[in-house]
Amino acid sequence: QVQLVESGGGLVQAGGSLRLSCAASGRTFSSYVMGWFRQAPGKEREFVAAKTWSGGSTFYADSVKGRFTISRNNAKNTVYLQMNSLKPEDTAVYYCAAGPRASYYPSAYDYWGQGTQVTVSS
Repeated sequence: QVQLVESGGGLVQAGGSLRLSCAASGRTFSSYVMGWFRQAPGKEREFVAAKTWSGGSTFYADSVKGRFTISRNNAKNTVYLQMNSLKPEDTAVYYCAAGPRASYYPSAYDYWGQGTQVTVSS
């Protein structure tokens, strides 16, 4: 059984930082793209960042470029999302996902975590 488990969400003031983690288990993810998405109340799930395990290619949404950094630890089968200079509009449930190719569309990803809440107060 494939599992993606996120952690690290919480409440932070605007301008602060958080680091999200996503631990993958159940199979080898070395050939998969790992991505982060977020969904705010009443809005569609949107792409945040993605990174290939082996090639090191990285992709970011324009709204987070320069503020968020995606990284991974292959030995631990874990991907991270470092979020700096957080804004109230970053408030959402953040989801980790794994899929065969990098994409901005949620439908391209096969596996999903349960999500972790990030709340940024003004």
